[in-house]
Amino acid sequence: MPPNQDPRGLPAEASSSSMVRRLAWIDNLRTLMIVLVVNMHACVTYSHIGSWYRMEGPSPSMPVKIVFYLWQGHLQAFFMGVLFFLAGVFAHCSLQRRQPVSFLLERGRRLGLPSLFYMLLLHPFIVYVLLAPAAGNWSALPRLYGQYLTSGHVLGGSGPMWFALALLLFSVVLAGKRVWRSAALEQSGRLSQVPGTGALLGFAFVLVSSTFLVRLVQPLGTNVLNFQLGFFAQYVAAFVVGVAAGRQGWLDELAASRRARVAGWIGCVGGPLLLTAIAVLGGPPPEGGPDLYAGGWNVRALALAVWEQCAGLGLALGAMAWFQRKWN
Repeated sequence: MPPNQDPRGLPAEASSSSMVRRLAWIDNLRTLMIVLVVNMHACVTYSHIGSWYRMEGPSPSMPVKIVFYLWQGHLQAFFMGVLFFLAGVFAHCSLQRRQPVSFLLERGRRLGLPSLFYMLLLHPFIVYVLLAPAAGNWSALPRLYGQYLTSGHVLGGSGPMWFALALLLFSVVLAGKRVWRSAALEQSGRLSQVPGTGALLGFAFVLVSSTFLVRLVQPLGTNVLNFQLGFFAQYVAAFVVGVAAGRQGWLDELAASRRARVAGWIGCVGGPLLLTAIAVLGGPPPEGGPDLYAGGWNVRALALAVWEQCAGLGLALGAMAWFQRKWN
């Protein structure tokens, strides 16, 4: 959905003003985030850090892996949060222009159908045709595909389309909230002030606490139907705050604020330093055995959650500030 802006800084979908202009910086920011998503999966292929269809051998040495850990860790800390935040902004704006049923039909067409196509056709093609176990064994494909459908594995076959499915689920909840609360009540609120430093610090505390608690039961490296819930505290919070930004009209003002620029510098400079300190004091993640950083009631898991959410919030705010000023 093209993001636009009226003279007050509101997205055009939420405004009655006829004088609108496109917010090119949001298009450019989302383009960079998508490029970084592709880069992340390319890194996983060679670093063996994370989960992907193919790992190119051999596994790199620990010094090389540490470089990958630093780069991939910083990407994971913020880029999906930015995408969920912007999705929340424009999901609200789309819902304002449609009835909930029409909104969900549109979301189903744009998010659900591509995900279903991937799960039913592309994922099994990659797994059974391009990779083991059926590579070159065409006679086994019908049987394996039948097992894929009947065993329920198709439900976890979303691959990188998990993002679209998550957005679809979030949109269902948002539309349900709209039905529960009257549309007039949703639209009657006046613009609120852009979040200040205290609100941002409070948001960081919520991110850290919820991430640490979720990873007690869903540590990094685990998933439920291809949803890595250890990261979802940030995703849910970012989407919710994005909806608030779309409703209250402070997205552009936040990106233009000095505190967003300061947060970006803190994330860029302090993020690598803090992660390096955590790795030095706690030691690198083990090659085998339990990984205390992944989750659990321990200092390493807490330290990683603190670093990840604080650095991620700083990098996200800094990215928005930079693109709003330099890439509009």
